[in-house]
Amino acid sequence: MAQGLFQSFDSSLEVHSAGTKPSATVNEFAIKVMAEIGIDISLNKPKSVNPYLGEDWDYVITVCGGANEFCPIFYGKVHHRVHIGFDDPSLIAGSDEHKLSEFRHTRDKIKLRLYKFYEENLKNP
Repeated sequence: MAQGLFQSFDSSLEVHSAGTKPSATVNEFAIKVMAEIGIDISLNKPKSVNPYLGEDWDYVITVCGGANEFCPIFYGKVHHRVHIGFDDPSLIAGSDEHKLSEFRHTRDKIKLRLYKFYEENLKNP
């Protein structure tokens, strides 16, 4: 969701999303709640962070709650490392409606915090 949101703020940004333990597919609830706000992430593919570790980055931003503690060391040049953590809504149990509600809540929190970050750090550098 974070990658899709960043791209929606500014299509000229180069944004990549990767994880330490990527799932096989993008979560169906994430696809649905992003589509509700006009962002299509249905063609995205979960990727491992490993191929990115040696590359140079302006920002490495971790967004999963525990990702800051478990994120591997980037041995490429990283200008800024930032943690903007959120609880993973895919870990929520319950009915589909409850899960959708949690995904919406998380999406909205991510959007607010990432847009603030974008405004303060990336927009019109």
